[in-house]
Amino acid sequence: MRQQQTAKRGQMIIYVALLTVVVAFMIALSMCDKPVVNPESRPSGGDTLDIAIEYSPVTYYTYEDTLGGYNYDLLRMISDSVGCPMKFHPIVTLEKAIAGLEDGLYDVVVAQFPMTAGDTSRFAFTEPIYIDQQVLVQRRGSTAIHSQLDLAGDTVWVVKGSPMIGRIASLSREIGDTIYVHVDELYGPEQLMMMVSTGEIRYTVVNRSIARAMSSRLPNLDRSVAISLSQFQSWMVAKSRKSLCDSLNRWHNQIKLDTAAYQGLQQRYFGGTFPTLAR
Repeated sequence: MRQQQTAKRGQMIIYVALLTVVVAFMIALSMCDKPVVNPESRPSGGDTLDIAIEYSPVTYYTYEDTLGGYNYDLLRMISDSVGCPMKFHPIVTLEKAIAGLEDGLYDVVVAQFPMTAGDTSRFAFTEPIYIDQQVLVQRRGSTAIHSQLDLAGDTVWVVKGSPMIGRIASLSREIGDTIYVHVDELYGPEQLMMMVSTGEIRYTVVNRSIARAMSSRLPNLDRSVAISLSQFQSWMVAKSRKSLCDSLNRWHNQIKLDTAAYQGLQQRYFGGTFPTLAR
């Protein structure tokens, strides 16, 4: 038994080390001049859509020579179907993507960003792409908390620019006590989960889909405590780009008509299919 535990611990350390190298590589790429990754000083122009896409196991990922992710594959299906060229700009931090959207460097932001009433005043959102939920990620064990009330007086880490900051503030008011928030300016949700796994931090809040996708790789983590109700996940465009938002909705609905391909995509990444979503 001790040998098995040692082996599992060794495998997790190796995974964390490898994933850290991948993240460092992505950050390095974002600082270089390669146009496939780094946003240029101006948009691509023409018919090309510049897509800022979050690097995460659900949205966009790289493995050896393979690119994948639910949103990435769905956008590629749309691009092939309607003939609209798309240029993908992987990003690690949500704040960078939002700044690029507001500056006109990106046409669309695709990230783990739940649509809330407050955000609709700043951005335009497509019809829901899928449904997700915010959950607390912590290490398993006797010290794990089992209720939102147990977070009173504790600190959780979240990605800078995330609407989860507002959700935790609301949760503090609901429980009548303070939940402190540490806003991380460098890492994304996947890296924060790694920091919880290694014991560097105690808690982070991420979307359930990411936590579920990482569960087999970081088996010492618990994701059972929900922080929010189910929320729509949509793509973001500038408030002034209503016509683009309408086009994305129309293209998405066209893809849904190819039932086999669309449900196959859902099965691959979520282990099932979603009911028809409508706003």
